[in-house]
Amino acid sequence: MPLVKIDVIKGRRSPTQLRTLADAVQTVMLQKFKAPPKDRYQIVTQHEKGEIICDDTNLGFKRTDDLVVVQVFQQGRTTEDKKNMFAALADRLSTECGLKKTDLVISCVENKPEDWSFGLGEAQFLNGDL
Repeated sequence: MPLVKIDVIKGRRSPTQLRTLADAVQTVMLQKFKAPPKDRYQIVTQHEKGEIICDDTNLGFKRTDDLVVVQVFQQGRTTEDKKNMFAALADRLSTECGLKKTDLVISCVENKPEDWSFGLGEAQFLNGDL
């Protein structure tokens, strides 16, 4: 189950556009990370202009205020899975949301089953509920 945090600059997208963005991310999680269909955990956060500082790491990118930063907290995906997810997410957000691929930053954070509780203060992965 990936937990996905999506950070954008406030006022650049309507609520409908934000939902389209989140839906596109979820589609990629289902396709490339094989997340279960009812396994959707997303946090969309809008920041004031100037609150996201994202240089181009000397790659020559021209970032705009349409920047999207996606963090995926997950477990058990291979390097190839992650590379495929990066490419699919860039393609889908470009096609469905008009996002320039240079305005997308993705980070995958690895964790373990013992790092999750889905409620009740229990470790569902560890106690056999999941």
